[in-house]
Amino acid sequence: MRTRYGYQIKCASGGFKKIIIIDGKGHLMGRLAAIVAKKLLQGQSIAVVRCEEINMSGSLYRRKLKWAEFRRIRMNTNPRRGPFHLRHPSDFFKRVVRGMLPHKTKRGAYALSKLDTFEGIPPKYTYKARVVVPRCLTALKLQPGRNFCKIGDLSKEVGWSYSEEVAALEEKRKVRSATYFKGKVEKIKRRKAAIEASKSETAKYDKILAQYGML
Repeated sequence: MRTRYGYQIKCASGGFKKIIIIDGKGHLMGRLAAIVAKKLLQGQSIAVVRCEEINMSGSLYRRKLKWAEFRRIRMNTNPRRGPFHLRHPSDFFKRVVRGMLPHKTKRGAYALSKLDTFEGIPPKYTYKARVVVPRCLTALKLQPGRNFCKIGDLSKEVGWSYSEEVAALEEKRKVRSATYFKGKVEKIKRRKAAIEASKSETAKYDKILAQYGML
C-alpha cells in the first residue's frame, strides 16, 4: 500500500511486520527520520543499521560549524544534567528521530522505545532482509551538485573514535555475506535443476492426470 510517507510494509495477514530493518546507507537524514518517526507512532518496530553511512545535506565544514554551535548549549548551573552532546552516529540519528516525537508523553516514549539504531550491521541482522526508503535516497532527492556529508564523518571529527573498528568489521561482514549469497544462489540452481529433472521423469503421468483435471 502506498502512503503519503512511502510504502507501508505489511505482512500477508494484514498486520505489521515484527520488525523492519532499514539500511541507512545513502539516505538523507531528515527525510528518513520523518518517515521512521511516523511509522513508530503507528506502532511499528524499526531497526536502522549502518547509521554512519546516512547522509546530511550541506558540506562537512558547514555541519561542523552547526555542531560547534550546538556544543555550546549547556545547563549553566550543572552541565552534567544535560543537554548531552552524543557523538555516536546511532545516537545522533536517534536524537533526530526523538525530536520528531512527543517523547515526553507516554505515547511518544513508547514509540521511541520501538526504535533501535546501530553502527554497521550487528550479527543478529546480518542475514535478515533489509529495506530502503526510495523517497529518502540522496541520489533521488538531493539536487545534483549540492554538497552533502555522512554522519560518520562528522562524528569522527567531533570525537567518535570507533570509525576504524566499525569499518574493519564491515569489511569482514561483507566477505561473509558474499560467501553466504553465493551458496544461496547455488542452492536455488540445484533446486531448479532437480525440479526440471523430476518433470521429465513424470511427464507421461502428468498427461494422464491432466486428462482427468487433476493438474
